[in-house]
Amino acid sequence: MNIKSLLLGSAAALAVVSGAQAADAIVAAEPEPVEYVRVCDAYGTGYFYIPGTETCLKIEGYIRFQVDVGPDEAAPGTSDWDAFTRGQVQFTAKSDTEYGPLTGVIVYQLNGDNGSSFDSVLDSAYIDVAGFRAGLFYSWWDDGLSGETDVLASHSTLHNSVRYQYESGDFYAGISFDELEDGAYKPGEEPNNWGVALGLGGKAGAFSYQVIGGYDTDNEEGAIRAMGTVAIGPGTLGLAAVWASGVNSYYDDSEWTIAAEYAIQATDKLKITPGVQYFDNYGLNAAGDDFGSDENWKAGVTVDYQIVENFYAKASVQWQERTIAVDDDAVTGYFRLQRAF
Repeated sequence: MNIKSLLLGSAAALAVVSGAQAADAIVAAEPEPVEYVRVCDAYGTGYFYIPGTETCLKIEGYIRFQVDVGPDEAAPGTSDWDAFTRGQVQFTAKSDTEYGPLTGVIVYQLNGDNGSSFDSVLDSAYIDVAGFRAGLFYSWWDDGLSGETDVLASHSTLHNSVRYQYESGDFYAGISFDELEDGAYKPGEEPNNWGVALGLGGKAGAFSYQVIGGYDTDNEEGAIRAMGTVAIGPGTLGLAAVWASGVNSYYDDSEWTIAAEYAIQATDKLKITPGVQYFDNYGLNAAGDDFGSDENWKAGVTVDYQIVENFYAKASVQWQERTIAVDDDAVTGYFRLQRAF
């Protein structure tokens, strides 16, 4: 009996020890500390620190639905209206350096004409530090008056460029070297130009101004543009003029043109902008190597309405006189809904 009792006691002790060891084996490990996203207020609202770094990131963009109306808008010989949807997102990264903020921007755009037809576009991608900028970005020629009537630049204003811009308070001035692959080119040649642009602008009280020039080295022609706005009464008056020495990638709609608009801030949410523009020596000659001899007019009105915060509606109707070669005038327009974030 003593031996039996001893064996039973030993077995019980082993079971207790085994149970303790089994219990220890399934104890969950302590969770590691989590670094939560921190707000970065050094560069304005919307920035946050990328976890584990001192780089601040901002994500913004918009969703747009638009219906365009005009002669053969969808395609030649088809419908006079066409709808499309666009989604755009922008990533802006900033960090401090001994030269000032180092900025990187990527803008990605996706346009959908229908469920099976869409295109993706790299709308901008550039590096900016100490006034120097390099990459794919919009030039000063992309700036314009606030309405939709004015045509103050030709072709694409988005280039692979290298630019330096000096800024001091409300004044800036700079120089840019631009690749002009999708601009104007001489008959029989390929579009592989490059150009140089100079720009300056700023604000003085209620008045803002900009003067820019561009020289197309391949066409050996250039253009100069002056533009200004001033607050008068319930709105803002805008004036602009462009002169081109000949057909070039910065401007080739006409030898010279002048545009005017008055943006009326009717209410806090409603803005109405009528505008008009005159072109002299409009279009190209028969050879396509110089300006034509026609005159041309364009006039229209644009209405902007803020439905709620970050949600906008926009409608625009434009009339343009046709040249002698085309009998009918053109009436175009669009309606847009846009949600920004």
